Amino acid sequence: MRPTVVAIHVAKGRRLPTRSVQSVEAEAGAGLVGDRYHGSRHRHVTIQSLPDLEAAAADLGRPVDPGLTRRNLTISGGDIPTRPGTRVRVGEVELEVVRVAAPCRLLDDELGPGAARALHARAGTVFRLLTSGTIRVGDEVTLDPA
Repeated sequence: MRPTVVAIHVAKGRRLPTRSVQSVEAEAGAGLVGDRYHGSRHRHVTIQSLPDLEAAAADLGRPVDPGLTRRNLTISGGDIPTRPGTRVRVGEVELEVVRVAAPCRLLDDELGPGAARALHARAGTVFRLLTSGTIRVGDEVTLDPA
């Protein structure tokens, strides 16, 4: 069974809170419409996995709300690729790995002390958008399209 998108979050500005949405328009070469990184050169979408958040929550001793991590997409499982150039598909949209996402310094403020450390190596991956389309909660994620 393929993983699915379980949450989508966007933020209009760098320090503004994220908001949960049921779908978002992905624009090839530009990013997610309505997100702070729309129009950036390479940082279009960030993806994290629910099992990684659950492991971080176990380390912290408290739940980790996917919206507070500031990542765009949360998927139900699977190993999110980290090697630059690797491609994945989310619903109808194709993405390419840019780099590993480092835990944001704001995490300790948002989630509490130790959050950045708990999310180290669990903070997801940064992707660029290769194709346009709509990404929806419930979309299947193909982590190995080859």
